[in-house]
Amino acid sequence: MTVDTGELLDWYGRAQRDLPWRRPGVTAWQILVSEFMLQQTPVARVDPIWRDWIARWPTPSATAAASAADVLRAWGKLGYPRRAKRLHECAAVIAAEHGDEVPDDVETLLTLPGIGAYTARAVACFAYRKRVPVVDTNVRRVVARVVHGRADSPASVRDLADVDALLPNDDEAPTFSVALMELGATVCTARSPRCGVCPLSACAWRAAGYPPAETPARRPQRFAGTDRQVRGKLLDVLRANVAPVERAALDVVWLTDTAQRDRALDSLLVDGLVEQTGDGRFALAGEGGDG
Repeated sequence: MTVDTGELLDWYGRAQRDLPWRRPGVTAWQILVSEFMLQQTPVARVDPIWRDWIARWPTPSATAAASAADVLRAWGKLGYPRRAKRLHECAAVIAAEHGDEVPDDVETLLTLPGIGAYTARAVACFAYRKRVPVVDTNVRRVVARVVHGRADSPASVRDLADVDALLPNDDEAPTFSVALMELGATVCTARSPRCGVCPLSACAWRAAGYPPAETPARRPQRFAGTDRQVRGKLLDVLRANVAPVERAALDVVWLTDTAQRDRALDSLLVDGLVEQTGDGRFALAGEGGDG
């Protein structure tokens, strides 16, 4: 089976979410920022932070001129703060080497810090309307169900070819790509697909009687008690203080397992998100001074 372009685009025209990075006038850089933020993070959490970020740093050069500490503070509670560090590095390269303009081709985008295969294709497609296949977990799921009749599908080297074969050979290809992603995010969802409102009249999975996944679904990754949670608590203290803090201020945030706390702090230092001053205090990267 295939995906009916007309059915999908008609539905998208009626049902698309009003996301700020999809609006007219949004620049390639601002779309790139949204893609960094949306990695493993729900839209609802990204929306206000993206808006504030774009208002403050609308261009790569503006972002690059900010301190690492300011960038980490602005990242707030989005999680995975290494993304903020990589975005800052990416902004500096674009400002210095690309005339403050985000490159429009996948190959050049892939050379930038923090940009992998998905993000490079997403920026080329959504910002520059290039006909390139864009595959995330939502797209992969829709293709697995509609085309191949499977409940879901693991990542595969075939993914790009599968999606490329579905793309229209005209100017509608970028809209088709975002519509396919939107369908997976809002209708053809992983846990409770809303097949009754699906705009596609033909679906191999539905025709096969909704066969279950061949492998059990992975349980959502827990957060409570993980090193990620401890890292976040340590960063919260440093975000709240513009001056370096004593080690004691960090020690009190996690008394349950002091070895885990020490491990989390060490990892923040290794990742370059936190630095230690000459007198032994701690600060966000770029804010420690000479101690």
